[in-house]
Amino acid sequence: MMLFALLLLAGIPDWVPARWSSSDTQSLELVRRTPINCLLLEQRHWSAEFTARAAEAGIATLGVVRPGDQIDELACRVAAARLAGVVLEGDFEPPVVARLRQELADSRLVAVELPSRVRMRLDENLPVVGTWQGVWPGINAQEDGAAKAAPSGAPWIDTNTGFLRFVRAVTDATVWIGVTPPPKTVLPTARYLQAIGDAAIAGARWILALDDDSTPRLLAREPAALAGWDRIALHLRYFEQHRQWRGWGPHGQLALVQDVTSGSLFSGAILDMIATKHTPVRAVPVRKLSEHRMQGAKMAVNVDPAALAEAEKETLRRFTRAGGTLLTAPPGWKFPVQQPDQITLPKEDVEKLDAIWRDVNSMTGRRNLGVRLFNVSSMVSHLLAAPSGSPLLVHLVNYSDHAVESVALLVPGKVRQATVFEPGVPPRRLTLYDHEEGTGIELERVTTLATVLIE
Repeated sequence: MMLFALLLLAGIPDWVPARWSSSDTQSLELVRRTPINCLLLEQRHWSAEFTARAAEAGIATLGVVRPGDQIDELACRVAAARLAGVVLEGDFEPPVVARLRQELADSRLVAVELPSRVRMRLDENLPVVGTWQGVWPGINAQEDGAAKAAPSGAPWIDTNTGFLRFVRAVTDATVWIGVTPPPKTVLPTARYLQAIGDAAIAGARWILALDDDSTPRLLAREPAALAGWDRIALHLRYFEQHRQWRGWGPHGQLALVQDVTSGSLFSGAILDMIATKHTPVRAVPVRKLSEHRMQGAKMAVNVDPAALAEAEKETLRRFTRAGGTLLTAPPGWKFPVQQPDQITLPKEDVEKLDAIWRDVNSMTGRRNLGVRLFNVSSMVSHLLAAPSGSPLLVHLVNYSDHAVESVALLVPGKVRQATVFEPGVPPRRLTLYDHEEGTGIELERVTTLATVLIE
């Protein structure tokens, strides 16, 4: 049992997690159709028989525990159910969570913490860092059905990518986000595919969760529900088949210097505004600010100059002396203190961001800071580079309800070849053409997810 526990601990980064609302052993056949190998179970579904059958199939089981649940002798109850460990979801009082961590560690049980964003333990050496909080990904529509506009002028896309990209820049841990579908909402399959891509292009994993209507239909093996489930499995498998991409780093010539006190844990803040405009941008946490992190950047935005220590200020001074362009936030600008129940900025603060956005937009202009994209207003993109600096990779997630056609990419310099990858579709070469700024790449159609490999 101890060896089994140690193997589980070693395998945590490769877990593909999902919330599962059944203790019926027959339901494991549905899981086996997917890459999912870690199930999060509510306490009413804790079952030694189910857990044993899951383990035989190579599927780990974790019990979900929240503040207010009965936690006396938790390790004993978890062991009796033969669970691999628990997920501590929510904000426990610090002495309580410290005791639970120790109790579970002493019993060789896995403990994954999903607190609010502001309680995430970003500075500690953990195999998994995560949160239960997130926006549900998609284009934010107004009551009349029109798409709401962001300060950038593009349709407002609810996305967790900016927040996740910052977290990935801070820690080497596997990152989980546990956002669940909106209540009393029946979602089409495409919305789940968008949620998968929203996390995965930032190198994180979304904890798969179905809406209350889809779950019973799937467990009943309704044909439409099974077809949707297989599409979900296909998209999960896509990122697991290309897991090496998670080790590639953000690429581009614009660096955004910020930290947890300057809006990095909000969704819809500066990083998201820049990213949804498809300007390649790298998150540089203040605590990680160094010449190495700034290498390759030609422009930088310093969101909170007052938060920098003298050594960090000197790093930026060296950056400008070497020819870099630095934009600092307006005098007196300060992000509001983020509360545990906040993941998006209040409306008045979003409006204040418009001033910063105008300065950023003026600084970057039409410059090509790594790649320029066209006809992608309903998408979020992310430009990555292999550890050696080449090849490049452009992830695209489409948040609209229809496929987007005639997408174009403009890359500085000479491109030898470009290949597009999509879930369930063989890779194919793309058409290249010469352009005065470098090389153009044509992509005929993007349904939900596409990845362009540029060599």
